[in-house]
Amino acid sequence: MEEYLDAIFCEDCVEGMRRRLPDACIDVIVTSPPYNIGVRYNTHQDNLPFDEYLDWMEELARECRRVLKEDGSFFFNIGDRPSDELRSLQVAQRVCRHFHLQNTIHWVKSIAAPQEGVNMGHYKPVNSPRYLNNAHEYIFHFTKSGAVAVDKLAIGVPYQDKSNIGRWKSATQDLRDRGNTWYIPYETVTGAKPHPAAFPDRLPEMCIRLHGLGQDDPLVVLDPFMGTGTTAAAARRLGCRYVGFEMDPHYVEIARARLG
Repeated sequence: MEEYLDAIFCEDCVEGMRRRLPDACIDVIVTSPPYNIGVRYNTHQDNLPFDEYLDWMEELARECRRVLKEDGSFFFNIGDRPSDELRSLQVAQRVCRHFHLQNTIHWVKSIAAPQEGVNMGHYKPVNSPRYLNNAHEYIFHFTKSGAVAVDKLAIGVPYQDKSNIGRWKSATQDLRDRGNTWYIPYETVTGAKPHPAAFPDRLPEMCIRLHGLGQDDPLVVLDPFMGTGTTAAAARRLGCRYVGFEMDPHYVEIARARLG
């Protein structure tokens, strides 16, 4: 068995990938790097000069391309502050030097439609007279070719109009394409959060399902910024193998305990 499987390494992800992972060994990458917006992590300083941050993200992308299989998927979650001007898109442009952007998914954190009696999700107030609350983040789906088939119905939703079933050739069951707008709320946290920027458990699970699980051998899922192990836990629930990197020993300890 490859030594990197089902392991979380406490080291820099770029150096760790170069040292530990062979070419084309990963099926799916799901990650959320530090956004470089001043989040208070345990040890990481989240305030690099933006040009240096972009160079770092491109270095990460270059190494992710090397380890990803030709038909693999790279799901890259990133957000920004309401006052930022196209920062997430600038990061995506740098990653696009090494990948094709196949899908742009909008992770919606809160929905407010009071006329329909809907008001739910995560709301973080913005104390500014100029900017609206940022209620979404991006999940960029990168691939090497831009032509990787995905399993859209693995995360499909039921038809509201059931007459569509059987009327359209593609509608053979009560599931339709969810589209690129994903409402995924945060889980309720009653105490101190173990990590200041962990994404919800459902997010990596939906990304892995979208890529598709229909293979004889289990998928190998990589998270270069593993944090407290959310991606690894999702991979294991789906019967996949995982590998991750995380520089903070405290987060690594939490992730390893979470995975048993």
